[in-house]
Amino acid sequence: MSGPFPINFLHFGWIDAADVLLVTVLLYQLYKLLRGSVALNVALGLILFYLLYLVVKATGMQLLTKILGQFMSVGVLASIILFQQEIRRFLLNVGKATALERVRGWARGRSLDAAPLAVGPFVEAAKSLSNKYTGALICFTQASDLSAFAESGDRLDAEISKRLLLSIFNKTSPLHDGAVIVASGRLLAARCILPVSENPDVPASLGLRHRAAIGLSEITDAVVLVVSEETGAMSLVRHGEVHRDLATAELRARLNEWLLSGASNSSAVALKPEPAA
Repeated sequence: MSGPFPINFLHFGWIDAADVLLVTVLLYQLYKLLRGSVALNVALGLILFYLLYLVVKATGMQLLTKILGQFMSVGVLASIILFQQEIRRFLLNVGKATALERVRGWARGRSLDAAPLAVGPFVEAAKSLSNKYTGALICFTQASDLSAFAESGDRLDAEISKRLLLSIFNKTSPLHDGAVIVASGRLLAARCILPVSENPDVPASLGLRHRAAIGLSEITDAVVLVVSEETGAMSLVRHGEVHRDLATAELRARLNEWLLSGASNSSAVALKPEPAA
């Protein structure tokens, strides 16, 4: 007897219970990952196809079993090709949930002599852009490394200033279409491409700029400042949550709080608190 719950010829032990529990958790996480996307329908189709294969095999239909078996033999490879984006997002979420990002951020902070970062230029630039109904997308690096996203744009490595931010997001500027990434107290890159969130719970009123901010915050710990081109509203996105229609004072306070709390866990970016004027 291998466990405390014998059922005739079956023996259900604690290891079996843990096995079933882990599989249940894994399937639930996969469902959450695929929910609301076309990939969920594809996954259900594959499951039904596999059940059909089992039924055909059990009934002894050898020819059909061989034909379906050829498809099943390449099922793992086909699944990787079909679900490559979902698999990548799942692995990014797993990596985000571990302490590895914090360790990497700490190590990166020890190796860089970061310049102080003040939120004042960002708040003032966002206020000016909001008054002119000009869109903006600014990503603040914390523990997660955003260099891969920075490589998708134009590298600047420039000092931070309100005038430079206004110039970048000016509607006639060739750099305005995309995100600005801030790292190590400097403007690292502009015109960067961010991953767009596929979360079905995102309100339809939020446009592509907000979805890109949410998408980045879902897979990293970055704080993203968004200025809406349609409404002029200023928002902050963190951990997949959007804090909309922020006043200037509230925007300044939240940036100081969140970026300072991130700096306490990683010294990659040194910060100077701004007065809530």
